[in-house]
Amino acid sequence: MKEAVTIYPKFDEMFVSKFDNDDDTGISSEMAIRHDAFLIDDDEKMELISHHFKQIMEILGLDLNDDSLKGTPKRVAKMYVKEIFCGLNPKNKPELTLFENKYQYNKMLVEKNISLYSYCEHHFVPIIGKAHVAYMSAGKVIGLSKINRLVQYYSKRPQVQERLTNQIGEALKKVLGTQNVAVLIDAAHLCVSSRGIKDTNSSTITAFYSGKFLDEQTKNEFLSLVK
Repeated sequence: MKEAVTIYPKFDEMFVSKFDNDDDTGISSEMAIRHDAFLIDDDEKMELISHHFKQIMEILGLDLNDDSLKGTPKRVAKMYVKEIFCGLNPKNKPELTLFENKYQYNKMLVEKNISLYSYCEHHFVPIIGKAHVAYMSAGKVIGLSKINRLVQYYSKRPQVQERLTNQIGEALKKVLGTQNVAVLIDAAHLCVSSRGIKDTNSSTITAFYSGKFLDEQTKNEFLSLVK
C-alpha cells in the first residue's frame, strides 16, 4: 500500500480543463470537482480509498483483524466509487431517450414521488427524500424512467439540496429543449436528524421553476398535483 500513498500527491501536477464547463459531461460549473478527477480509473480510486479508510478505522481504535471489520475498507471504497458517489463521473450519466410528441400532449407531465438518496457534502451523511418533476413538451417527450435516472445521477454525489434541485431542472431544460420545467424536492437531512440539533421531524423543500411554471396558476397546478 505504500505505492498507493505516493500516487495521490502527483495529481496536483497533472491538470486538465476538459470538465470546466457545464456541457455534455454532465458536470455543473457549480460542482467543486478537481480538474484531475478522472486521471485515474475506478480500481485505482477504490484502492486508495480502501487504504485511507483503513487508516481512519485504525485511528478510531477498531481492530481490523476482527472478521466483521477486516473487509470494511474495501466495502466502503466500492460503495463510494461504484454506488453512492458514482454520479461524479460523467461516464455514468444516463442516456436520455426522447420521442416525438405524436399525441400532441401540451399539458404538464408530472413524475412525482421519485425516491431520492444523496449525501450531504458537509458531513457525508444521507439526504433522503422525494423529488417531483414536471415539464411541458416543446415537441419531444422523454421516457419516464429516464427522469428517475437523471434524478438519481445528480443525487449520487456529495450534494447540497439547492444545487441538486437546480442541476436536475437545468439538465431537463437542456435535453428537452424547453424552458417549461419544474422540480420540487422534499428531503430529510441526517446531518440535522442524527447529529447536531438532532431534529427528526423537519424536512427541507427546494424548488426550481422556469418558463410557464413561473406563472402562478401553472405553478399552483403543479404544487396541487404533487401534494
